Amino acid sequence: MDDALTRWVGRQETATDEITATPLAALAATLDRDPVRPPPGTPIPPLAHWLYFLPLHRQSTLGDDGHAERGGFLPPIDLPRRMWAASRFRFLAPLRVGDTVQRVSTIAAITPKQGRTGPLVFVRVDHRIVSGDRVAIEESHDIVYRGAAGADERAAPAAAAPGNAQWRREIRPDAVLLFRYSALTFNGHRIHYDRSYVTGVEGYPGLVVHGPLMGTLLIDALCREAPGAQVARYAFKALRPVFDTTPFFVCGRRDGASAALWIADAHGGLCMEATAELQ
Repeated sequence: MDDALTRWVGRQETATDEITATPLAALAATLDRDPVRPPPGTPIPPLAHWLYFLPLHRQSTLGDDGHAERGGFLPPIDLPRRMWAASRFRFLAPLRVGDTVQRVSTIAAITPKQGRTGPLVFVRVDHRIVSGDRVAIEESHDIVYRGAAGADERAAPAAAAPGNAQWRREIRPDAVLLFRYSALTFNGHRIHYDRSYVTGVEGYPGLVVHGPLMGTLLIDALCREAPGAQVARYAFKALRPVFDTTPFFVCGRRDGASAALWIADAHGGLCMEATAELQ
């Protein structure tokens, strides 16, 4: 690996925010729930911490893809396409409306690999989210950088999704849903809302459904099936992109304190898999 990239490992940044009610109500509306503004002291749902610590980069510092130019906190990887690949969480203490919280983020690893269609670089970012004197959430997420789409690039055949779901919810993604989630997380990445860019520049067949949105839909479906249960651990991994061109299905199965979750495309292909542990 390039020595210049190696120097990015260990880099940190710290952000502070306040857990306010309106973003939680907006997320609820986006997930097709009643948009209730929870009162102070209410615990926030799993993954709702993504509504805070937003990436407030100046407009003049954004790159062509809508993300901040590389070489700030994230390393300057010389591959044009990037996507969220996977996330892992430990929920140690609740975050509550009204809390002032701090997030410390660390570049934990940079790993070059050779993929089926060319070079890949995975960047792992670890986060510790603290409220008062408690570590509330430990999070690790992987970003994958890829080369430009080739004229003959084809997606690998999808593995079949499990057929033993206890619940299955159909989602019909559209530009409005993707725009609303981008707005909630202040995500400027053009693959989620700019159809001419995502098809003409990045070579995808349609708008890309956010990995974090799919991860949120999976954990939200579990919480609907197990109301009142507390999520202790959660992990998800994206296996293939999902686009706004066809419906997809949010599926899951619970076995005691453990749950297997997955997203299937309209043809039964496996697009994302996840696990959760409840307490």
